[in-house]
Amino acid sequence: MRATIIHGPGDIRVENAPEPKITASTDAVIRTVATCVCGSDLWSYRGINPVTEPQPIGHEYVGIVEEVGNDVSTVRPGQFVIGSFIASDNTCPNCRAGYQTNCLHRDFPNGCQAEYIRIPLADGTLVAIPEQPAEELIPCLLALSDVMGTGWYAAKAAAVQPGSTAVVVGDGAVGLSGVIAAKELGAERIIAMSRHESRQKLALEFGATDIVTERGEEGIARVRELTNGVGADSVLECVGTQQSMQQALQSTRPGGSVGFVGMPHDVQIDGQELFFSHVGLRGGPAPVRAYLPDLIERVFSGRINPGKVFDLSLSLDEVAEGYKAMDERRAIKALLRP
Repeated sequence: MRATIIHGPGDIRVENAPEPKITASTDAVIRTVATCVCGSDLWSYRGINPVTEPQPIGHEYVGIVEEVGNDVSTVRPGQFVIGSFIASDNTCPNCRAGYQTNCLHRDFPNGCQAEYIRIPLADGTLVAIPEQPAEELIPCLLALSDVMGTGWYAAKAAAVQPGSTAVVVGDGAVGLSGVIAAKELGAERIIAMSRHESRQKLALEFGATDIVTERGEEGIARVRELTNGVGADSVLECVGTQQSMQQALQSTRPGGSVGFVGMPHDVQIDGQELFFSHVGLRGGPAPVRAYLPDLIERVFSGRINPGKVFDLSLSLDEVAEGYKAMDERRAIKALLRP
């Protein structure tokens, strides 16, 4: 089969690789219908996360079940499925508490930018769609496997409530999905922090009421100005840098909450500053599996359209261009068709 392999910074190739096989009785093999490039993949592409040897890459997927292990009972060959980027049994205490990404038996599917993928813990990880979805819904459903679920978790972790004011730090696919989530959870005012016109336009379409183009101290000051000097009730941190975290923490009112889902890189938090701010802080890898049934229903009912974050569609053979376009900020998110 064809699979995406990262060899080093800026070096993405499509190569022949062995087709995945069932290795455990709880596995499923999926034929991918669509996959994509994630903003977190760019950390490796840019050399920030070291790549010491060629390795498969990608963790977002929708597809058709080809084969299942003997102990798999909730999905069957021929079904269209969506799964989380982290595999979980969905039965352990952490899963039952709603934190499937900290499943006691979690596994990490990788190499999903390929024609076929093996998904461990299939019963707990995959959600089947009753019938083959319409072609126009596939980008929306693909977004649920990570970015929409992650944006949703950011809003939940930030305790977005009906009538509240929310700030979204980051205008990538996760941040834009966070705007959708904040709107769905009832935020009355949604301030999107973005310096890119095309992303600002999409944020407004998704429900943002204000755009802040400034960053750092100027961005914090602008949010304070928009909130009468108080700060926001909820802030969604969707980047993962020191600047974005500081921007989030200092844009939040005392007693407000920050939900952080950007993978942290060299982020330092001042404990004393946090202590005296009365700001709540919660985040981590999003438990996408917890939200999939609800988000699937919202897609099929037409309430949300997260597939719009895909502004570049390519064949799998063109995956290197997808990485390059996202790295150069020419695309928000690249969808790949095997």
